[in-house]
Amino acid sequence: MEPKLHRRVQRYGWDKAVQDYDTYFVPLLRRCSERVIELLDPQPGERVLDVATGTGVAAFMAAECVGTDGEVVATDISEKMVEQTADYARAQGITNMRTERMDAEELSFVDGSFDAAMSVLGLVYPADPQRAIEEMLRVLKPGGRAAACVWGRRERCGWAEIFPITDARVESDVCPMFFQLGLPNALTYAFDRAGFTDIRDERIDVTLTFEDAEHLCQAVFAGGPVALAYSKFAPEVREQVHGEFLASVAEFRRGEAFDIPGEFVFVTARK
Repeated sequence: MEPKLHRRVQRYGWDKAVQDYDTYFVPLLRRCSERVIELLDPQPGERVLDVATGTGVAAFMAAECVGTDGEVVATDISEKMVEQTADYARAQGITNMRTERMDAEELSFVDGSFDAAMSVLGLVYPADPQRAIEEMLRVLKPGGRAAACVWGRRERCGWAEIFPITDARVESDVCPMFFQLGLPNALTYAFDRAGFTDIRDERIDVTLTFEDAEHLCQAVFAGGPVALAYSKFAPEVREQVHGEFLASVAEFRRGEAFDIPGEFVFVTARK
């Protein structure tokens, strides 16, 4: 997909997905944010950047860590994601955090602006993930820290069939490189290539439990990376893709619930 079109798909796709993502996926993926915060270890008074913040789960955790003398800047390509995160911050009276709609590949900050930078499951979406990692490096101060998490290998992700099922009904791949950084050593190589040092990674198997078929389909179709394409499907097409997808995950069904396996890769690095 041409990069400009890719960015538009991501921007407006996540605008569509924001509510369902927050309802169905965020509770299951919270552990990723918690682990990234543990690895990044934000300190009081630091300035922290959250790239592709989504609805700001990790950003809020970081804001608590840095305290009133610090600041968290949460960015995302989706205007709706940024708006919802800002609404949450206002409702909770959080004053040491601000949000900006921004492309991860073109961060509008001067060099050396942040003590730490992070991204939780966001680096799989830019048209050029390598450029996004290089931008994280650029905006860090010398000695600054970075931490990130991405989905692991396709074969370790039980819901991965959503992509070919959706792609069969649209004119271009929805997210063709989704699992690229989850390949063995791919994430560490990308950070090394960007110029980071002291790079360490870990790979973790997880189980994502959805209470029933309706919640599972709502999460992966309406609240995930294929949301824009899915929003344009006629009712009969939605019924077809639901059926195909549920057949692909039938082995993970436990009564009404589904225990879907997944894999995450975490990385830490320094400038």
